[in-house]
Amino acid sequence: MAQERKRKFWGWGFEDQGPNAEQQRHIAERMAKRFDLGPLEILPAPKESELNLREPRVQPPAALEAICTSSTHERANHSYGKDFRDLVRAYRREYPNPFDVVAFPRDEKELVRVLEWCDGANLAAVPYGGGSSVVGGVEPPSSGNFKGAVSIDLKHLGNVLEVDKISRAARIQAGVYGPALDAQLKPHGYTIRHFPQSFEFSTLGGWIATRSGGHFATLYTHIDDFVESLRVVTPTGIVESRRLPGSGAGPSPDRMFIGSEGILGIITEAWMRVQDRPTYRAGASVPFPDLLKAAEAVRQISQAGLYPANCRVLDEGEAFNSGAGNGNEAVLVLAFESADHPLEPWMKRALECCADHGGKVPTEATKTRTDAEATHEGSAGAWRNSFLNAPYLMDTVAAMGMVSNTFETSITWDRFPEFHRQMIETATDAIKRVCGKGSVTCRFTHVYPDGPAPYYTVLAPGKRGSQIEQWDEIKAAVSDRLIALGGTITHHHAVGRYHRPWYDRQRPEGFANALRAAKRALDPRGILNAGVLIDP
Repeated sequence: MAQERKRKFWGWGFEDQGPNAEQQRHIAERMAKRFDLGPLEILPAPKESELNLREPRVQPPAALEAICTSSTHERANHSYGKDFRDLVRAYRREYPNPFDVVAFPRDEKELVRVLEWCDGANLAAVPYGGGSSVVGGVEPPSSGNFKGAVSIDLKHLGNVLEVDKISRAARIQAGVYGPALDAQLKPHGYTIRHFPQSFEFSTLGGWIATRSGGHFATLYTHIDDFVESLRVVTPTGIVESRRLPGSGAGPSPDRMFIGSEGILGIITEAWMRVQDRPTYRAGASVPFPDLLKAAEAVRQISQAGLYPANCRVLDEGEAFNSGAGNGNEAVLVLAFESADHPLEPWMKRALECCADHGGKVPTEATKTRTDAEATHEGSAGAWRNSFLNAPYLMDTVAAMGMVSNTFETSITWDRFPEFHRQMIETATDAIKRVCGKGSVTCRFTHVYPDGPAPYYTVLAPGKRGSQIEQWDEIKAAVSDRLIALGGTITHHHAVGRYHRPWYDRQRPEGFANALRAAKRALDPRGILNAGVLIDP
């Protein structure tokens, strides 16, 4: 029997993945040259034997022992997500508040029994999908009078249970990882067509619970658009919504759980609207003089109702860093796809919009192409590869002492130019004040007729032992400013614990009261993901 590949507890992916020692040295040399630094020391990855986790405060009952573990690897792996702060703490070998037990229920009945144990024994219970949270969404709570903490990993609930070809929908267990889901749908000619950057190490239930943003840059931007119905286990019973294409019968029960981040219940199944696998594709990369000119073109495209699958703008720095541009131009990565019809008219009209605003339109870009041609060539292919490889570099960047993280938001078109100017100014000032030097770049991840979703990346030299504090100071400055300017604290990364201070300022207080009431009704003892979204 083949041994299961081990996930890194300190970084992204499996232990046999990521840059090797030579590649790490090359990255460090490039980073040092870019920021005019001396040689950068790369800390070695932590080992299990170096971790000194406290003894588990609780033990599972005999009836659950077979599906529970308190191994060092699993406790460490489940206690942090994959944010920069998590990686730095892992490299410091700092695990002051690990889970006591990790449970792996094999079906819904076992999940119910685990939740009953947690509820009866006053144990914090935190749902775990793929562990790719970048907002502190899978950590044990740091406060509360809990006697212990249990991470509930749904990886065994990983199957497509039923396919309705007439309605083009599928009933799917929530613990299925992205690649496994796509592989199970492929024989039926379908795909979920929801590809967040975390696709390889995230699950359907995690996407739904965090309102994940996926493949489509326009129209079907969030997982919400594909949910037909949900089945959720709560401490007070099972909630299952009726499967319908649409309903006007009061507030949507699905919407109450979509984005609830595990505080109301644990999603076990969902009927999802699936897509026919695309067979027609058309793609182009269009350089622009600057980001604002590209934004004007994208606004016209989005308001024309063309609905490109990919419509991502990279500013000059972002395009250069990914290999998609020369550093003097912004780049629009544009793509259409369909399982039904050729795409030349849609691409032609989109490129006309680009030309209207100073875009350098490539010749023969309207041609419908194969999958490989459309997604892997030129600037679009360079950006795509950079996008997918980025998570594998994060632990290396953290290990060499840099400060590297992102913040993302959305804003309406009328406010975007001034919003963007102030966000770049605020981030630049904070980086200079905190780190002395560094960079901030921007791209659009998603686009709507009424506004874009800008995504900013910060990279700066860090100070050993203070990287988290340095990032926290930069994060506070940019978050305060974007909330003051009317943006959202997150477009698709969820709230978790890291965004809570600003989410508390963003949400209406009346809604917060209603959410607390729902929490009391479904989770009376407040055991589920305490500290996320609201305080009980």
